[in-house]
Amino acid sequence: MAVTVMIRAAQPADRAAWGALYAGYAAFYQVPQTEAMRDTVWGWLMDAGHQTCGLVACGADGALIGLAHYRAFARPLSASTGGFLDDLFVDPDVRGSGAADALIAGLRDIGAARGWTVIRWITAEDNYRARGVYDRVAVRTPWVTYDIKI
Repeated sequence: MAVTVMIRAAQPADRAAWGALYAGYAAFYQVPQTEAMRDTVWGWLMDAGHQTCGLVACGADGALIGLAHYRAFARPLSASTGGFLDDLFVDPDVRGSGAADALIAGLRDIGAARGWTVIRWITAEDNYRARGVYDRVAVRTPWVTYDIKI
């Protein structure tokens, strides 16, 4: 079900539609999230001085159908900079439309323009649908991630 998808930076007028998508993302991962939390993240996205940036995917009618949040990160071992994709979510009603591919391609274009050497992200082991996209557009690494809760 490919549809026309346009990728662009998140804009102030996107707040309500972005918030609905981001709430859906949190629900997918079963992460409790409040409107105040979404306000914080939205503030980051709208602050040019904050490291977190946002892309949105729009359908042919201009409605938001997906989002991606990303940031640069230092790669000391290679003395370079990479990009980290923190969040990627597509409205369940339009999955399979090419929106995820378009968001990743948009981020790849940003990375190339900024001289990044890699774009990296993590996903849940059981996120099979997304992993199908990721396996097609990227290389799965052998690295294992760890968290320390503070």
